[in-house]
Amino acid sequence: MLATAWGAAVVGVRGHLVRVEADTAAGFPRFSLLGLPDSSVRESKDRMHAALRNCGYAFKWDRRLTVNLSPAGMPKLGPGFDLAIAAALLAADGELPSGPLASVLLVGELALDGGVRAVRGVLPMLLAAREAGLSDAIVPRENAGEARLFGGLRIHAVESLTKALAIAAREDRPVPPEETPAVSIAAPAPEPAPDLAEVRGQPLARRALEIAAAGGHNLLLTGPPGAGKTMLARRLPGLLPPLRPDEALEAAAIHSAAGASVQRLIVSRPFRAPHHTVSDAALVGGGPSPRPGEVSLAHHGVLFLDELPEFRRNVLEALRQPLEDRIVTVARGRGVLELPARFQLVAAMNPCPCGFRGDARRPCRCTPGQVRGYRSRISGPLLDRLDLRVTVSALPFADLSGPPGETSEAVAGRAGAARELQYQRQGRPNAELGPGSLRRHATLDAEGRSFLAAVVDRLGLTGRGHDRLLRVARTIADLKGCRSVEAAHLAEASQFRHFSPPDE
Repeated sequence: MLATAWGAAVVGVRGHLVRVEADTAAGFPRFSLLGLPDSSVRESKDRMHAALRNCGYAFKWDRRLTVNLSPAGMPKLGPGFDLAIAAALLAADGELPSGPLASVLLVGELALDGGVRAVRGVLPMLLAAREAGLSDAIVPRENAGEARLFGGLRIHAVESLTKALAIAAREDRPVPPEETPAVSIAAPAPEPAPDLAEVRGQPLARRALEIAAAGGHNLLLTGPPGAGKTMLARRLPGLLPPLRPDEALEAAAIHSAAGASVQRLIVSRPFRAPHHTVSDAALVGGGPSPRPGEVSLAHHGVLFLDELPEFRRNVLEALRQPLEDRIVTVARGRGVLELPARFQLVAAMNPCPCGFRGDARRPCRCTPGQVRGYRSRISGPLLDRLDLRVTVSALPFADLSGPPGETSEAVAGRAGAARELQYQRQGRPNAELGPGSLRRHATLDAEGRSFLAAVVDRLGLTGRGHDRLLRVARTIADLKGCRSVEAAHLAEASQFRHFSPPDE
């Protein structure tokens, strides 16, 4: 007999339905598994042999058994197909009715005693099942939390093969009593987010953070050790608006595809801070079986690179395409994969190898050649993609012991209002405006055009630099509630295009 069941695979961050076809026939005993399975999928025969026997199923293996995972050209990775393969084999043997299997997704790894274990990527698998019109999904109990993050499917969480097959065999599957039919947004974590009020002094850096939060701009902080660069960067997520439900679901699906345990949707923006020893594949994604990297895990959030010149050159250069296109394109022999990467980059670095160049209290012992070599680790094309560049100076005692600054709540209110204006006007933050939209929404008067021409010539800006300066000026105008971009807005934006920390 021939029977089919539905499983699912994750390629990159997207789920894809897999049709599991099982055929039993008389002949020399042989088990054939087709459809580009990896080693963990090929080992499913031995797991199913023990699991079916220990659950009391008298399945006969002494015949010709063929299982095909379709589409055959898509690689199948991981043990998550065990449950679907077992159901298809039992249906082909007549132990299970085949009709009900047409509307249910089966996902899970089998233990030798018949238990069902958790797998990665359940959330994107369920999204694919919902798009395909399936009505039910049977998932491991350990994955129940992330499985119920959205509506559209009846989610059956099981801990054993016996229970999974009993549910799969029913045409009239009941609604699970613990099912949550709609998107649930979890409450914020009990630990409060870092507050900008804890940062003393640094008015220019604080202003840059506000502009970055309002328009989604990239930011570079340069200054000596201990000046507060990391402290400032870690407070940016608290200035950003909460994730919308669709963004929260998308972020959760990416983390699920990467193998993280996702039990709830988050409301705060992701913040990723990889170490400078990270590889290019770990940062932007890829590898033999491509998975999302740090830039995708920071999707809709912040990617913080501390000690920027210490990152390897090839790793930093891999950021250039994601910063422009908001996606990562991974090309492999079997095809091209696109990973989402709509993140906001915040970087921090010292002005020189010893860190004290320009510090009035501590002398710098670096030679001019060492300073040039250190700064040259950041290529011009990458630096051109950083909209805001701020020098953070070491603070005197009077500032360190002074009163607290403005709170994150107050700054986030202004930044959120400015960003709401941008969504109403153009449907996206200013940092994501294309050239045509930018010129349409950032109109200049005669004085503004004259000032912009002078700034472009004086700073030697490229075409990209011109557009990024104009986007920042548009954000400054939004913060002030102005409909058009004026020369004063361009003047403030131009001070953030310099990359020349003060010398001794």
